[in-house]
Amino acid sequence: MKLAVIVDSKTGNTRQAADWIVQGMNRVGNAEAKAFTIPEVDEDFVKEARGIVIGSPSYAAQMTPDLHTWMMSSAGKLGFAGKLGGAFATEQFTHGGGETVIQSILTIEMVNGMLCYSGGGACGMPVIHLGPVGVNDNVEKHNGMVYYKNNFIAFGERFAKKAADICR
Repeated sequence: MKLAVIVDSKTGNTRQAADWIVQGMNRVGNAEAKAFTIPEVDEDFVKEARGIVIGSPSYAAQMTPDLHTWMMSSAGKLGFAGKLGGAFATEQFTHGGGETVIQSILTIEMVNGMLCYSGGGACGMPVIHLGPVGVNDNVEKHNGMVYYKNNFIAFGERFAKKAADICR
């Protein structure tokens, strides 16, 4: 079962989060998960994927313009419709708009016919309602992506399990 994680990453933090999600996905039986930045997307792999998770850094509390443009131009040709979708974000400040970023990604996924995943509180701790958010340590020196690693791994594993359950 192929699963794709696609990101726009400006400083490497969002790519790091994508790699952790892939790590969690690949813990699940027959999952073959790969992460791609926008320029390196393997279109054939994504077309075959049963699920796609998309991530972005918060850019003025929204996904990056590059990711938005890519999603709008690629959803149809990559066959988003009918696939399981998910989202995540990174931000420079604890209240930097990560959840707004996730909501905007999920909205585009739903508009393109994806079934969007949220484990919410059903999976226990850590509770991840819409998708994981990580705060980098570029500005908040007391914070850092490493503190959010387990949330991204857990999200990836849960996403892959759900994809296996519903995409047989």
